[in-house]
Amino acid sequence: MAETLKIALAQINSHAGAITANVARIRAARAEAARLAADLLVTPEFSIGGYPPEDLVKKPAFVAACAEAIAALAAETADGGPGVIVGGPWQNGELLHNAAFLLDGGKVAARRAKHELPNYGVFDEKRVFDAGPAPGPVPFRGFRLGMMVCEDWWFPAVSETLSESGAEILLSINGSPFEVDKHERQRVPLAVSRVVETGLPFVFLAQVCGQDELVFEGASFVMNPDRGLAHLLPMFQEEIRLTEWHREGERLVCAQGAVAPTPEPLAQIYGAMMLGLRDYVEKNRFPGVVLGLSGGIDSAISAAVAADALGPDRVHAVMMPSPYTSAESLEDAAACAELLGIRYDSINIGPAMEAFGAMLAPAFGNRPPDITEENLQSRIRGVTLMALSNKFGEMLLTTGNKSEMSTGYATLYGDMCGGYSVLKDVYKTTVFALCRWRNAHVPAGSRGPQGAAMPERVITKPPSAELKPDQKDQDSLPPYEELDAILEGLIEGEKSVDALVAAGFDRATVLRVWKMLDRAEYKRRQAPPGVKITPRAFGRDRRYPITNGFTALVS
Repeated sequence: MAETLKIALAQINSHAGAITANVARIRAARAEAARLAADLLVTPEFSIGGYPPEDLVKKPAFVAACAEAIAALAAETADGGPGVIVGGPWQNGELLHNAAFLLDGGKVAARRAKHELPNYGVFDEKRVFDAGPAPGPVPFRGFRLGMMVCEDWWFPAVSETLSESGAEILLSINGSPFEVDKHERQRVPLAVSRVVETGLPFVFLAQVCGQDELVFEGASFVMNPDRGLAHLLPMFQEEIRLTEWHREGERLVCAQGAVAPTPEPLAQIYGAMMLGLRDYVEKNRFPGVVLGLSGGIDSAISAAVAADALGPDRVHAVMMPSPYTSAESLEDAAACAELLGIRYDSINIGPAMEAFGAMLAPAFGNRPPDITEENLQSRIRGVTLMALSNKFGEMLLTTGNKSEMSTGYATLYGDMCGGYSVLKDVYKTTVFALCRWRNAHVPAGSRGPQGAAMPERVITKPPSAELKPDQKDQDSLPPYEELDAILEGLIEGEKSVDALVAAGFDRATVLRVWKMLDRAEYKRRQAPPGVKITPRAFGRDRRYPITNGFTALVS
């Protein structure tokens, strides 16, 4: 019986649909594993095709290409080097599985299909995959591996089946998306449960990448049978980590390795925004981003994230003053651009406002100015930024936050124009906290400046859209501390108006916020994608009908 086993964990960045690039990354990881004298390399869930594949797996050509890539990698293991666990689609007769493949000795030595298919929140795997049976262990060079695919370890059935049928280690390959504090709040307690139930050590191996709205932060780990954390890989960084295992009696135990520090919540959010934006821009082959820089807090932090994620030379900021733009905003926008080292232009929208006013005057007649003229300014800015995006190829980064998207405090085809948003799932109060955090810290992996990202006045001055004289956000919205608390109750908590009133909020204010939230669904449906931060992001997590006559929430 073999006594030692070396497993290399490949916390790598996969790209949905880019099979050739994914295979090259796996091949490079295997070369590194061979250099480390590893017996086995483990890669994340669906590492061949990129996770989540969504309806790509409905294309027979995609499934066939993945199968060819897996066969080619399997053939390479005839060299006697490390075996490899990869993830990908398995066409099993009429059934299509999300599966883990063990490649060794020049062939596919074993396949295990995902048994538990998630069908909640951002997941709808039951519409594209078929569930496999509860898997048994896989023999590998004198050991019995319990191969699981992501959701399989969230419930006890699969790990219990593996334990009862002789597995010596639980190996889970994952595509588990980021949420703040998910590692300590969910993953570690679940791992403790599986280890206690089975008495087996547990390996959680995750990818690290951005894929549309989702970010996968890595934080792969190894938990020993005594529930001790033997390894923890860093968040938001690729790494190949060698783990060394030996027998203690009848148990496999992992030698103690490095345990990466867990970043504070604000650092996690900032890191997720950076990774999400970087991968969205680079995997979609944009040269950089363009954004409106207003001198306000939302555009300032968006510009900072862009500079940190992409480098200042790939960020183009544009100030678009109107007659209502304050001198302070002009100064603050220019100061932000200077601190970040990004390109900064100013385009006055006054002439366009006058042209539209003259053009629409006959149709508007004697009606007094109202929100129409305010929205027109925002739409002029949207058209201006889209023209720059078209001309230079830069992706337009929109800057609206979750508080605004929740209440409809945003203009369709105006400030909602854009290809991506880093603040879409970030409440305004968190925006303030992120700005203070960024001014005091340089985020890990930053390509941006080492110092502060914005002037203090950007953070301290009252937020304003500056679409009319002396305008403040609080003219139209409750104070953000109160607004965000109510929104979290309505969105993340799915609480009723009565429940929030019982918690101490003013009924009239709660009703007002609920009505704004309900009526703005049609706007959110047309918003660009953005980084998922919370458990209830708009879009995949929270799906409400636009035409909605249900009002029982009000009672």
